[in-house]
Amino acid sequence: MHNETLHAETTPESLGDFRPQASSSHSPGTLVDKYGRHVTYVRLSITDRCDFRCTYCMAEEMTFLPRSEVMSLEESLRVARAFVSLGVSKLRLTGGEPLVRKNVMWLIERLGALPGLDNLVLTTNGSQLDRFAAPLKAAGVRRLNISLDTLDRERFRRITRIGDLDKVLRGIDAASAAGFTRTKLNTVMMRGTNDDEFLALTRFAVERQLDISFIEEMPLGDIHDRSRTYISSEETREMLGRHFELIPSTENSGGPARYWRIPGSESRIGFISPHSHNFCDSCNRVRVTAKGELYPCLGQNDALNLLPILRDGGNDDALRQAITDSMGIKPFGHDFTQQMDAPQVVRFMSMTGG
Repeated sequence: MHNETLHAETTPESLGDFRPQASSSHSPGTLVDKYGRHVTYVRLSITDRCDFRCTYCMAEEMTFLPRSEVMSLEESLRVARAFVSLGVSKLRLTGGEPLVRKNVMWLIERLGALPGLDNLVLTTNGSQLDRFAAPLKAAGVRRLNISLDTLDRERFRRITRIGDLDKVLRGIDAASAAGFTRTKLNTVMMRGTNDDEFLALTRFAVERQLDISFIEEMPLGDIHDRSRTYISSEETREMLGRHFELIPSTENSGGPARYWRIPGSESRIGFISPHSHNFCDSCNRVRVTAKGELYPCLGQNDALNLLPILRDGGNDDALRQAITDSMGIKPFGHDFTQQMDAPQVVRFMSMTGG
Protein backbone atom coordinates (compact mmCIF):
# COMPACT_ATOMS: atom_id res chain seq x y z
CA MET A 1 0.00 0.00 0.00
CA HIS A 2 3.01 2.23 0.34
CA ASN A 3 4.52 1.85 -3.11
CA GLU A 4 2.63 4.47 -5.08
CA THR A 5 4.62 7.60 -4.38
CA LEU A 6 5.10 8.38 -8.07
CA HIS A 7 3.04 11.32 -9.30
CA ALA A 8 -0.17 10.06 -10.81
CA GLU A 9 0.61 11.65 -14.17
CA THR A 10 4.22 10.48 -14.30
CA THR A 11 5.11 7.01 -15.54
CA PRO A 12 8.03 5.72 -17.58
CA GLU A 13 5.75 5.79 -20.60
CA SER A 14 4.75 9.42 -20.09
CA LEU A 15 8.36 10.39 -19.54
CA GLY A 16 9.18 9.14 -22.98
CA ASP A 17 12.64 8.07 -24.07
CA PHE A 18 14.40 10.23 -21.48
CA ARG A 19 18.06 9.32 -21.34
CA PRO A 20 20.93 10.71 -19.28
CA GLN A 21 22.86 13.35 -21.14
CA ALA A 22 26.29 14.70 -20.37
CA SER A 23 25.92 18.08 -18.66
CA SER A 24 28.27 20.98 -19.10
CA SER A 25 31.59 19.82 -17.69
CA HIS A 26 32.90 20.90 -14.32
CA SER A 27 36.16 19.79 -12.80
CA PRO A 28 35.96 17.46 -9.79
CA GLY A 29 35.69 19.37 -6.54
CA THR A 30 33.46 22.14 -7.86
CA LEU A 31 31.29 21.87 -4.74
CA VAL A 32 33.48 23.29 -1.97
CA ASP A 33 32.06 24.70 1.26
CA LYS A 34 33.43 27.66 3.20
CA TYR A 35 35.61 25.33 5.25
CA GLY A 36 37.32 23.93 2.17
CA ARG A 37 35.59 20.55 2.22
CA HIS A 38 34.85 19.07 -1.20
CA VAL A 39 31.38 17.54 -1.56
CA THR A 40 31.64 14.44 -3.74
CA TYR A 41 28.89 12.29 -2.18
CA VAL A 42 25.11 12.78 -2.27
CA ARG A 43 22.49 10.76 -0.46
CA LEU A 44 19.30 11.05 -2.50
CA SER A 45 16.02 9.95 -0.93
CA ILE A 46 13.38 8.90 -3.42
CA THR A 47 10.54 8.19 -0.97
CA ASP A 48 9.68 8.79 2.68
CA ARG A 49 7.62 5.60 2.72
CA CYS A 50 8.74 2.23 4.01
CA ASP A 51 7.34 -1.25 4.50
CA PHE A 52 8.84 -1.29 8.04
CA ARG A 53 8.20 1.04 10.99
CA CYS A 54 11.53 0.79 12.84
CA THR A 55 11.28 2.27 16.32
CA TYR A 56 14.40 4.47 15.97
CA CYS A 57 13.38 5.78 12.55
CA MET A 58 9.63 6.37 12.59
CA ALA A 59 6.73 6.99 14.86
CA GLU A 60 4.26 4.13 15.03
CA GLU A 61 1.60 6.18 13.25
CA MET A 62 3.37 8.09 10.48
CA THR A 63 1.89 10.71 8.18
CA PHE A 64 3.54 10.39 4.80
CA LEU A 65 3.97 13.05 2.16
CA PRO A 66 1.22 13.46 -0.44
CA ARG A 67 2.33 12.40 -3.91
CA SER A 68 2.31 15.96 -5.21
CA GLU A 69 5.06 16.94 -2.74
CA VAL A 70 7.42 14.12 -3.67
CA MET A 71 9.92 14.52 -6.50
CA SER A 72 8.98 12.57 -9.59
CA LEU A 73 11.46 10.03 -10.92
CA GLU A 74 12.35 12.46 -13.70
CA GLU A 75 13.00 15.22 -11.16
CA SER A 76 15.15 12.89 -9.07
CA LEU A 77 17.18 12.06 -12.16
CA ARG A 78 17.56 15.72 -13.00
CA VAL A 79 18.86 16.51 -9.51
CA ALA A 80 21.30 13.61 -9.72
CA ARG A 81 22.57 14.78 -13.11
CA ALA A 82 23.12 18.28 -11.75
CA PHE A 83 25.20 16.99 -8.85
CA VAL A 84 27.26 14.70 -11.07
CA SER A 85 27.95 17.60 -13.44
CA LEU A 86 29.33 19.47 -10.41
CA GLY A 87 31.88 16.77 -9.62
CA VAL A 88 29.89 14.41 -7.38
CA SER A 89 31.10 10.88 -8.02
CA LYS A 90 29.15 8.89 -5.42
CA LEU A 91 25.36 8.71 -5.16
CA ARG A 92 23.47 6.71 -2.57
CA LEU A 93 19.75 6.06 -3.01
CA THR A 94 17.84 6.03 0.26
CA GLY A 95 14.34 6.32 1.64
CA GLY A 96 12.25 5.34 3.62
CA GLU A 97 12.75 2.15 1.72
CA PRO A 98 13.78 3.07 -1.86
CA LEU A 99 12.69 -0.24 -3.36
CA VAL A 100 9.01 0.34 -2.52
CA ARG A 101 9.00 3.31 -4.92
CA LYS A 102 6.87 2.53 -7.94
CA ASN A 103 8.92 2.08 -11.16
CA VAL A 104 12.15 2.51 -9.18
CA MET A 105 14.17 0.52 -11.72
CA TRP A 106 13.40 3.14 -14.39
CA LEU A 107 15.37 5.64 -12.33
CA ILE A 108 18.14 3.28 -11.24
CA GLU A 109 18.88 2.15 -14.79
CA ARG A 110 19.35 5.76 -15.88
CA LEU A 111 21.45 6.66 -12.87
CA GLY A 112 23.65 3.67 -13.60
CA ALA A 113 24.34 5.09 -17.06
CA LEU A 114 25.23 8.63 -15.93
CA PRO A 115 28.66 9.69 -17.26
CA GLY A 116 30.91 10.64 -14.37
CA LEU A 117 29.01 8.77 -11.65
CA ASP A 118 31.57 6.26 -10.45
CA ASN A 119 29.76 4.82 -7.48
CA LEU A 120 26.01 4.18 -7.42
CA VAL A 121 25.01 2.54 -4.14
CA LEU A 122 21.79 1.84 -2.30
CA THR A 123 20.66 1.58 1.32
CA THR A 124 17.79 -0.82 1.89
CA ASN A 125 16.06 -2.74 4.65
CA GLY A 126 16.48 -5.86 2.50
CA SER A 127 12.80 -6.77 2.34
CA GLN A 128 12.60 -6.40 -1.45
CA LEU A 129 16.05 -7.68 -2.40
CA ASP A 130 15.00 -11.23 -3.18
CA ARG A 131 13.34 -9.86 -6.33
CA PHE A 132 15.43 -6.75 -6.99
CA ALA A 133 19.03 -7.88 -6.36
CA ALA A 134 19.72 -9.16 -9.88
CA PRO A 135 18.14 -6.16 -11.69
CA LEU A 136 20.02 -3.76 -9.41
CA LYS A 137 23.31 -5.43 -10.24
CA ALA A 138 22.54 -5.35 -13.95
CA ALA A 139 21.62 -1.65 -13.75
CA GLY A 140 25.03 -0.70 -12.38
CA VAL A 141 24.49 -0.49 -8.62
CA ARG A 142 27.94 -1.08 -7.16
CA ARG A 143 27.20 -1.85 -3.54
CA LEU A 144 24.39 -2.40 -1.05
CA ASN A 145 23.94 -1.39 2.58
CA ILE A 146 21.35 -3.54 4.35
CA SER A 147 19.87 -2.63 7.71
CA LEU A 148 19.95 -5.54 10.16
CA ASP A 149 19.62 -4.92 13.90
CA THR A 150 18.91 -8.44 15.14
CA LEU A 151 18.94 -12.09 14.11
CA ASP A 152 16.05 -12.96 16.42
CA ARG A 153 12.72 -13.17 14.60
CA GLU A 154 10.53 -11.96 17.45
CA ARG A 155 12.92 -9.16 18.31
CA PHE A 156 13.07 -8.18 14.65
CA ARG A 157 9.30 -7.88 14.63
CA ARG A 158 9.37 -5.69 17.74
CA ILE A 159 12.05 -3.35 16.34
CA THR A 160 10.49 -3.03 12.88
CA ARG A 161 6.92 -3.36 14.18
CA ILE A 162 5.82 -5.18 11.00
CA GLY A 163 8.97 -6.64 9.38
CA ASP A 164 9.75 -10.25 8.47
CA LEU A 165 13.35 -11.29 9.24
CA ASP A 166 13.21 -14.26 6.87
CA LYS A 167 12.52 -11.95 3.91
CA VAL A 168 15.59 -9.89 4.79
CA LEU A 169 17.79 -12.98 5.13
CA ARG A 170 16.59 -14.17 1.73
CA GLY A 171 17.42 -10.73 0.37
CA ILE A 172 20.97 -10.94 1.74
CA ASP A 173 21.40 -14.32 0.05
CA ALA A 174 19.95 -12.95 -3.18
CA ALA A 175 22.45 -10.07 -3.16
CA SER A 176 25.35 -12.51 -2.86
CA ALA A 177 23.89 -14.72 -5.60
CA ALA A 178 23.56 -11.67 -7.88
CA GLY A 179 27.28 -10.99 -7.53
CA PHE A 180 27.29 -8.12 -5.03
CA THR A 181 30.48 -7.93 -2.98
CA ARG A 182 31.41 -5.71 -0.04
CA THR A 183 27.75 -5.72 0.96
CA LYS A 184 27.49 -4.00 4.33
CA LEU A 185 25.11 -4.63 7.20
CA ASN A 186 24.09 -1.56 9.21
CA THR A 187 23.28 -2.21 12.86
CA VAL A 188 21.90 0.56 15.07
CA MET A 189 23.13 0.01 18.63
CA MET A 190 20.39 0.13 21.27
CA ARG A 191 21.03 -0.76 24.90
CA GLY A 192 18.47 -3.16 26.25
CA THR A 193 17.24 -3.99 22.75
CA ASN A 194 20.02 -5.62 20.71
CA ASP A 195 23.28 -5.07 22.63
CA ASP A 196 23.44 -8.79 23.49
CA GLU A 197 23.63 -9.67 19.78
CA PHE A 198 26.60 -7.64 18.54
CA LEU A 199 28.90 -10.66 18.71
CA ALA A 200 26.39 -12.88 16.86
CA LEU A 201 25.84 -10.21 14.19
CA THR A 202 29.60 -9.86 13.68
CA ARG A 203 30.00 -13.62 13.31
CA PHE A 204 27.07 -13.67 10.88
CA ALA A 205 28.84 -11.04 8.74
CA VAL A 206 32.24 -12.74 8.89
CA GLU A 207 30.80 -16.14 7.93
CA ARG A 208 29.18 -14.59 4.84
CA GLN A 209 32.08 -12.26 3.90
CA LEU A 210 29.93 -9.21 4.56
CA ASP A 211 31.01 -5.92 6.12
CA ILE A 212 29.15 -4.64 9.17
CA SER A 213 28.90 -1.16 10.68
CA PHE A 214 27.66 -0.47 14.18
CA ILE A 215 25.93 2.90 14.37
CA GLU A 216 25.39 5.11 17.39
CA GLU A 217 21.72 6.03 17.53
CA MET A 218 21.14 9.53 16.16
CA PRO A 219 18.75 12.00 17.85
CA LEU A 220 16.40 12.64 14.93
CA GLY A 221 12.69 12.89 15.65
CA ASP A 222 10.95 12.81 19.02
CA ILE A 223 10.77 9.04 19.48
CA HIS A 224 12.07 7.85 22.87
CA ASP A 225 14.60 8.50 25.64
CA ARG A 226 17.84 7.91 23.77
CA SER A 227 19.99 8.67 26.80
CA ARG A 228 18.73 5.36 28.18
CA THR A 229 19.38 3.31 25.03
CA TYR A 230 22.60 4.97 23.82
CA ILE A 231 25.72 2.82 23.40
CA SER A 232 29.06 4.26 22.29
CA SER A 233 31.21 2.76 19.55
CA GLU A 234 34.06 2.39 22.04
CA GLU A 235 31.98 0.18 24.32
CA THR A 236 30.98 -2.11 21.46
CA ARG A 237 34.49 -2.24 20.04
CA GLU A 238 35.93 -3.18 23.43
CA MET A 239 33.37 -5.96 23.76
CA LEU A 240 34.09 -7.34 20.28
CA GLY A 241 37.81 -7.05 20.98
CA ARG A 242 37.45 -9.67 23.69
CA HIS A 243 36.40 -12.18 21.01
CA PHE A 244 38.12 -10.99 17.82
CA GLU A 245 41.50 -9.48 17.08
CA LEU A 246 40.56 -6.06 15.68
CA ILE A 247 43.23 -4.23 13.68
CA PRO A 248 42.63 -0.56 12.81
CA SER A 249 42.28 0.01 9.07
CA THR A 250 42.94 3.12 7.03
CA GLU A 251 40.31 2.05 4.49
CA ASN A 252 37.60 4.53 3.66
CA SER A 253 34.33 3.75 1.89
CA GLY A 254 33.63 7.43 1.28
CA GLY A 255 31.30 7.69 4.26
CA PRO A 256 31.67 8.33 7.99
CA ALA A 257 32.54 4.78 9.13
CA ARG A 258 35.91 4.00 10.70
CA TYR A 259 36.92 0.42 9.93
CA TRP A 260 38.72 -2.40 11.70
CA ARG A 261 39.91 -5.70 10.22
CA ILE A 262 39.83 -9.23 11.58
CA PRO A 263 42.95 -11.19 10.48
CA GLY A 264 42.08 -13.96 8.02
CA SER A 265 38.71 -12.42 7.14
CA GLU A 266 37.61 -10.25 4.23
CA SER A 267 35.00 -8.56 6.42
CA ARG A 268 35.44 -5.03 7.71
CA ILE A 269 33.99 -4.02 11.06
CA GLY A 270 32.93 -0.38 11.00
CA PHE A 271 31.78 2.11 13.59
CA ILE A 272 29.78 5.24 12.84
CA SER A 273 30.06 7.55 15.82
CA PRO A 274 28.25 10.89 15.51
CA HIS A 275 28.21 11.26 19.30
CA SER A 276 31.53 9.94 20.55
CA HIS A 277 33.75 10.75 17.56
CA ASN A 278 32.45 13.70 15.56
CA PHE A 279 33.41 13.16 11.90
CA CYS A 280 32.35 16.58 10.64
CA ASP A 281 35.84 17.87 9.84
CA SER A 282 36.03 15.52 6.85
CA CYS A 283 32.36 15.61 5.83
CA ASN A 284 32.06 15.21 2.06
CA ARG A 285 28.31 14.68 1.73
CA VAL A 286 24.92 16.33 1.52
CA ARG A 287 21.40 14.91 1.56
CA VAL A 288 18.40 15.54 -0.65
CA THR A 289 15.02 14.50 0.71
CA ALA A 290 12.23 12.97 -1.31
CA LYS A 291 10.52 16.38 -1.41
CA GLY A 292 13.60 18.03 -2.88
CA GLU A 293 15.06 19.64 0.24
CA LEU A 294 18.84 19.84 0.13
CA TYR A 295 20.26 19.42 3.64
CA PRO A 296 23.98 20.25 3.78
CA CYS A 297 24.10 18.73 7.31
CA LEU A 298 22.14 15.83 8.78
CA GLY A 299 22.23 17.37 12.24
CA GLN A 300 20.96 20.85 11.34
CA ASN A 301 17.66 22.25 10.10
CA ASP A 302 18.99 24.58 7.39
CA ALA A 303 17.94 23.42 3.94
CA LEU A 304 17.49 24.64 0.37
CA ASN A 305 14.26 23.70 -1.40
CA LEU A 306 15.03 22.56 -4.94
CA LEU A 307 11.43 21.72 -5.87
CA PRO A 308 10.46 25.27 -6.96
CA ILE A 309 13.40 25.32 -9.38
CA LEU A 310 12.43 21.93 -10.73
CA ARG A 311 8.76 22.83 -11.23
CA ASP A 312 8.72 26.56 -11.96
CA GLY A 313 10.72 26.54 -15.14
CA GLY A 314 14.24 26.80 -13.76
CA ASN A 315 16.78 25.42 -16.22
CA ASP A 316 19.72 23.15 -15.41
CA ASP A 317 22.07 26.11 -14.98
CA ALA A 318 19.75 27.55 -12.32
CA LEU A 319 19.61 24.20 -10.59
CA ARG A 320 23.38 23.86 -10.56
CA GLN A 321 23.78 27.42 -9.30
CA ALA A 322 21.35 26.78 -6.43
CA ILE A 323 23.25 23.64 -5.45
CA THR A 324 26.55 25.51 -5.58
CA ASP A 325 25.12 28.33 -3.47
CA SER A 326 23.92 25.83 -0.85
CA MET A 327 27.53 25.15 0.06
CA GLY A 328 27.42 28.50 1.85
CA ILE A 329 24.98 27.18 4.47
CA LYS A 330 26.86 23.96 5.17
CA PRO A 331 27.92 24.31 8.83
CA PHE A 332 31.18 23.02 10.22
CA GLY A 333 29.29 20.35 12.13
CA HIS A 334 26.43 19.13 14.23
CA ASP A 335 26.27 18.72 18.00
CA PHE A 336 24.43 15.47 18.53
CA THR A 337 25.78 15.17 22.09
CA GLN A 338 23.80 18.23 23.16
CA GLN A 339 20.73 16.95 21.33
CA MET A 340 20.57 13.56 23.05
CA ASP A 341 17.62 14.24 25.37
CA ALA A 342 15.96 17.11 23.50
CA PRO A 343 16.86 16.89 19.82
CA GLN A 344 16.96 20.18 17.95
CA VAL A 345 16.29 18.22 14.76
CA VAL A 346 12.72 17.01 15.08
CA ARG A 347 12.26 15.44 11.63
CA PHE A 348 12.34 11.66 11.55
CA MET A 349 15.22 9.82 9.88
CA SER A 350 12.80 8.49 7.26
CA MET A 351 12.02 12.08 6.26
CA THR A 352 15.65 13.06 5.73
CA GLY A 353 16.79 9.86 4.05
CA GLY A 354 18.84 7.14 5.72
